[in-house]
Amino acid sequence: MDKIQIKPIGFVERISTDEDDKDRSLSSKIIINRSLTKALDGINDFSHIYVIFWMNRVKDTSYLHHPSKNQESEPVGIFATRAPIHPNPIGLTLVELIKHEGNVLWVRGLDAYDKTPVLDIKPYPDWEHGKCIIVDDYRVPKWLKKNKPI
Repeated sequence: MDKIQIKPIGFVERISTDEDDKDRSLSSKIIINRSLTKALDGINDFSHIYVIFWMNRVKDTSYLHHPSKNQESEPVGIFATRAPIHPNPIGLTLVELIKHEGNVLWVRGLDAYDKTPVLDIKPYPDWEHGKCIIVDDYRVPKWLKKNKPI
């Protein structure tokens, strides 16, 4: 299989196009295609959702990355980072769902630019057989210290 065809379900709308997309305290809107409005029924019952989006402004395709942003540090493979320079520039961010009205979701913490195509939305947490799946015994590399969550 050489090709996969994906159609955006909507797009990101930032309050200002020059906002710092890494500022997790900022709110933004996700405008869902009107034809999918009913697909949002029940979303208000969740406090958080995953937003899956296409990072359409990514140009770099390097497969090694200096995660500490220090070029003298040991590089790691791109699949060991959350840097946007993956072979398929798909973004995944867990955000707080502030509110939902019609085909619009207001969220806090989305690290995507204005007009970024949204591919899908999934509720958090995941579950199987009626039980929530929440990982709290994770490990991280030394260069990423386990600090208090944001």
